[in-house]
Amino acid sequence: MHTYRAHPDVSVLSDYLEVPGLGFLPVNAFVIHAREPVVVDTGLGLPDRDFLAALAEVIDPADVRWIWLTHPDRDHTGGLFPLLDAAPQARVVTTFLGAGIMSCEHPLPLDRVYLVNPGQVLDAGDRQLTGFRPPLFDNPATVGIFDSSTGICLSSDCFGAPLPTAELASAHSAAALDKSDMRAGQLLWANVDSPWVQNVDTAKFAASFQPLRDFAPAAVLSTHLPPIAGDISAPVATLLDAPHADPFVGPDQAVLEAMLREFSPRGAPDEEKMPGARAGRP
Repeated sequence: MHTYRAHPDVSVLSDYLEVPGLGFLPVNAFVIHAREPVVVDTGLGLPDRDFLAALAEVIDPADVRWIWLTHPDRDHTGGLFPLLDAAPQARVVTTFLGAGIMSCEHPLPLDRVYLVNPGQVLDAGDRQLTGFRPPLFDNPATVGIFDSSTGICLSSDCFGAPLPTAELASAHSAAALDKSDMRAGQLLWANVDSPWVQNVDTAKFAASFQPLRDFAPAAVLSTHLPPIAGDISAPVATLLDAPHADPFVGPDQAVLEAMLREFSPRGAPDEEKMPGARAGRP
């Protein structure tokens, strides 16, 4: 992980995952340096990631007052419980559904939960943070953020894209991306992450972008893309094409076995360890 400032009031905790067959997917968390500091999402839960150490590069974890989880998927909640221990005054901002989903794995202390639905506002001391439902999402508990004091919109998974290289996935600005790569990546991600987009009423889908247009954001910060500064009309136009893009079909077992043969030093997978390898044997 590495950290940088996307805005004087917003730090990015930048990470990525290599996804075979897709590319390099940015995985960002954020800190809003408000009077009552807000951490937005808590990164990956992989054992080689130390979210608290990265966070400590930009703020003392003990100073955190709010932990806004845009939704309770594991690439957004990896450092949650260590951060709750390190930030005893912090409360978790989520929805009723989000709190329930997270508590299936590890019960959340309800006295440290603060429920915010789309359209509601969190007072962070020196600014109002408005929750909104991004046009594309993969979890029904998703709530993005608009910070009216900076004009920055944090869009959760919406606008994300797998990118061709780790360097691009770690870029500090979407301006570093080739426009065609960004468009292809966003259309791919829209259909990977939100496959329901193939079945939408396109007029209603287009109308779901109106809150973003009303915000007129100065920048959009996505969990899965480098920051987009300035005019967002091009990436919005790309997402409006998502219902007409090719649906994503993932690899099947034959492709997985071919991949394993490439990785095996013998050139073939260990058949005894393959799922179902002994099926039908005495």
